[in-house]
Amino acid sequence: MTSPHRTAANASLRIAVDIGGTFTDLAAFNENGDLLSFGKALSTHDDLVRGIQDTVDDAKVAFKDAFLFLHGSTIVINTLLERTGAETALLITQGFKDIYEIGRINRPDAYNLFFNKHKPLVPRSLRFEVPERLLVSGETHRPLDEDAVRALGAQLRERGIASVAILLLHSYRNPAHEKRVKEIIQAYLPNAFVSASHELTQEYREFERASTVAANAYVGPRVQSYLGNLEKHILNKDFPGDFYAVQSTGGLFPLADARRDCIRMLESGPAAGVIGTQAICAQIGLSNAIAFDMGGTTAKAGVILNGQPLTTGSALIGSYERALPIQIPMIDIFEVGTGGGSIAQVAEGSGLRVGPRSAGSFPGPVAYGRGGADPTVTDANLLLGRLDPDNFLGGEMKLDLEAVKHAITTKLATPLGLGAVEAADGVLRIAATAMSYAVKGVTTERGLDAGAFTMVVYGGAGPLHASAIAREIGIRRVLIPFSPGHFSAYGMLFGDLRYDYVRSCFSALEKMPFETLEGLYAELEATGRGAIDASAVRPDTVKMSRFADMRYVGQEHAVTVELPEAIFVHRDRAAIKHQFDEVHLQRYGTHAPAEPAEIVSVRLSAVGLMRKPPRQALPVGGETPSPSSLKRTKDVYFRGSGFVATPVFNREKLLAGNRISGPALIEEHASTTVLWPADALRVDQFGNLDITIGEPA
Repeated sequence: MTSPHRTAANASLRIAVDIGGTFTDLAAFNENGDLLSFGKALSTHDDLVRGIQDTVDDAKVAFKDAFLFLHGSTIVINTLLERTGAETALLITQGFKDIYEIGRINRPDAYNLFFNKHKPLVPRSLRFEVPERLLVSGETHRPLDEDAVRALGAQLRERGIASVAILLLHSYRNPAHEKRVKEIIQAYLPNAFVSASHELTQEYREFERASTVAANAYVGPRVQSYLGNLEKHILNKDFPGDFYAVQSTGGLFPLADARRDCIRMLESGPAAGVIGTQAICAQIGLSNAIAFDMGGTTAKAGVILNGQPLTTGSALIGSYERALPIQIPMIDIFEVGTGGGSIAQVAEGSGLRVGPRSAGSFPGPVAYGRGGADPTVTDANLLLGRLDPDNFLGGEMKLDLEAVKHAITTKLATPLGLGAVEAADGVLRIAATAMSYAVKGVTTERGLDAGAFTMVVYGGAGPLHASAIAREIGIRRVLIPFSPGHFSAYGMLFGDLRYDYVRSCFSALEKMPFETLEGLYAELEATGRGAIDASAVRPDTVKMSRFADMRYVGQEHAVTVELPEAIFVHRDRAAIKHQFDEVHLQRYGTHAPAEPAEIVSVRLSAVGLMRKPPRQALPVGGETPSPSSLKRTKDVYFRGSGFVATPVFNREKLLAGNRISGPALIEEHASTTVLWPADALRVDQFGNLDITIGEPA
């Protein structure tokens, strides 16, 4: 956004803002080490910028004091799921206009008479064929017909098309035709958003490439408008620094890149939470962890394995059979539509259903008193005593307990023939089961034993349900980090500049010369260093990580394997094969060391490591918390025990070494941790709540 010389000499604040479905969160720290501040406000979906300013005001910080603004948002994923993007045209190689709709013909439920195929973002009437053709080698088979492209440009201009996606076959090998088509179209549509597939990915698979560039173009105008309004707002607030967005890898990239490659912001907020979890793991010496984030609208999970986040080269947006594939590097995150604002209702057959419909920030849960009439997960927690009507968000928002009792009784309990307490407990049991699917999606389905991991739980609603979800899955240890209600924003402060590159290069492992492999990585590394050097923000150091997508000869799908530097120092081809065999074994439960393998693509992550927020150790206390940390005792409902007199502790007054036996509530400004009977909690040296899950009641 700005060049280094524009950065104010006295601006030392780094501000990070994450927009969620219900709340907008802020975390800020001063690189002088004397400030770490948080803010939270309801998301304002009619004007997202206003919600951001509300969090800045709540945190009592100012843009004029910041040299760096980091931002993650759900605007990309929401635009795709809600189908509220721009009218988009897709230009594609002649003869292939239907590959975007044909897809992979996934039909997992073969006997379902009511099966619905995925609905493309671009209808067939807006897909246009371009006369040209490249060979898989990248050589020209049929020259580009520029006159035909000009005719298309005039036609699109006449129709008032706002956005254009370009996908030409084998452009990952040779982007020359795509570049020229983009130049011509931009001349005819200077105000349109135009995206070419080679700018987003240089990896094979034409359907996935088509889907990715179509999605980028579909969300582009809306994201560009939003980012432009936000930039204008912070400049009007005398912001002197640089604006970076958070990618789905958890890395940071400049505003200019975010405006062009909008789709890379697909999972920016959830990815930042995983990066924050990685930082905590490094701090306390934990190698493996599940990062679990529960907010007001959704619950998300990712995995830290051997100190690194698990990543993927693609994702499916929507259910499996109707999904839109997005082919970009990202942290492997599984999401379910269950959060604090998820609405509970009596479904057909007198069954209780929770989510995926959410009350959002407006009207919100019944408890908020903003017009919500349908009971939610948050309302159930209030009725069962787990939330305090007078102490929500530190007392800034009063909750309406009587309205909640009425809504749960009339809309759930009476139709089901239950008491209000039983109905509320049922809501939380169903929610816990639904959220456990997110954890299983990134562990069990990846060949990992969830029970062997520590679950790091955050998000405003996460600590309320942490113990119940852990019991559902068989996890024995849960960690509630520092300020969980702001944790995704906090995780952004641990983000680094990051650029990811991929090149498809089909070759048998045994036949690929090391010189060729080294050359591919050297080319990607030069590109990565150039991108980092062009950044206005100077990282402390630059780290390059090499990966390869590999498969056994005859297989269709590949797995990504990290290739340590020692492999290239010793030119150890056998070590590459061994790495692949081990990853394949972990992922699929089987491998074939005697079978030949091939390299499908090479990948590189270029990371500019930046200074991280300090986290000072807490003062040490005794095992028994000080009397001043006990706020009160209240009745809280636990299944199997009924309402139990439960102590409520102020987290800010707990010291390292303090131990608490369940049942208990630990309250803080933006979250409440529920400690079940038989659970045991220890406050570690950095203030994390380290919980050992007891046997179920």
